[in-house]
Amino acid sequence: RYVYTTLDPDLQAAAEAAVESGMEYVDQQLKPTRQGTRQKEPPLPAGQPQVALVALDPHTGEIRALVGGRNYATSQLNHALAMRQPGSVFKPFVYAAALNTSIAGGSQIFTPASILNDSPTTFVFDGKGYSPGNFKHEFMGSVSLRQALAHSLNVATVQLAQQVGYAKIVALARRAGLNSGIQATPAVALGAYEATPLEMAGAYTAFANSGERVSPTDVTLVRAADGSILYESRPDPQPVLDPRVNYLLVSMMEDVLTSGTGAVARARGFRLPAAAKTGTSHDGWFAGFTSELLCVVWVGFDDNRELHLEGARSALPIWTEFMKRASKLRQYRDAKPFRSPSGIVPLRICPDSGQLAGPYCPRTVSESFIEGTEPVVQCQIHSPGTLEVAQPLIEPAGSEGNSADRLRTDTPTSQPAQLPQ
Repeated sequence: RYVYTTLDPDLQAAAEAAVESGMEYVDQQLKPTRQGTRQKEPPLPAGQPQVALVALDPHTGEIRALVGGRNYATSQLNHALAMRQPGSVFKPFVYAAALNTSIAGGSQIFTPASILNDSPTTFVFDGKGYSPGNFKHEFMGSVSLRQALAHSLNVATVQLAQQVGYAKIVALARRAGLNSGIQATPAVALGAYEATPLEMAGAYTAFANSGERVSPTDVTLVRAADGSILYESRPDPQPVLDPRVNYLLVSMMEDVLTSGTGAVARARGFRLPAAAKTGTSHDGWFAGFTSELLCVVWVGFDDNRELHLEGARSALPIWTEFMKRASKLRQYRDAKPFRSPSGIVPLRICPDSGQLAGPYCPRTVSESFIEGTEPVVQCQIHSPGTLEVAQPLIEPAGSEGNSADRLRTDTPTSQPAQLPQ
């Protein structure tokens, strides 16, 4: 038999090089520092952090590169197949379910400009209180869906999940291929239910492929010795999101890179049009894609010890280095901007009210809406006598260590023992 795999040797080499340099950076950050001395740093605690990288063609699901660990001699486990909490890498599914209301015809419709309240909140589920928090216990107050996803705000996300309905989020995640024990509880909003890096990469193909999911595959063709075809891989796209909903979500995920928790990728020199999401649980995650390539990176310990590094400081540098190397290869360098489908309406709005921009609004932004859901009322919170609205309290976009999705939460007894960030 002759087996033809999907791996791209050049891209595989890029993945291995990115993992090697990136894990050196992770090790360096984890070593205790001794300021003012020249003493040799002690070794890392027993057991090095591990890594997984999965890169797919988002249109076919073909695995172009895969790294299952940092050193096969020390660990034979393929971490791309290991179940871990994805943390905020799961959040796009919450926001996608919310945006689905734009086409569902219900009484409550969410758009990227809809306003959420990011403030200390106790949610009640199954008779128990649940009080998630944000990094450094800082809250932004009134924020749009776009801002909440870009800065990975936990309280706003759980509030959104509660309003949309946990069951709708679970149903969407399952359509995307995340079937491993996800339950309709508040924990789902922050990515508490486990998935493998390969599963997450497969689920993200829906975002990178105009709302259609394709299953990951590592074999294209199997031939018998006589030349007859025994197996041939054929993409079988499955609808997950309406293309209009998907476009809005992807545009929000682009902001993760331009002004949100993943902005350090741009600072590190990655320039192609892309959309992404950071994630932090006990581990670090980063998932992102261009029009031609999708990549998910996970970093963590085998024994589930806390990494103490956000996704922006552990997985993101590996993702960025890999994507920069990939962008030098002919088949991946011509990534195109994400196209707007028909039925999308661009408007100038006031980000504080989510309404049409008025002459007294101190700031205006361009926002996209599904036709029929765009605001029709001019901003009602700014008038000639209005002082400029204070800006939300956030740290500089993309600075390493400020990831807004790094959190600690008080977990209700009915939830998994530790909620991720």
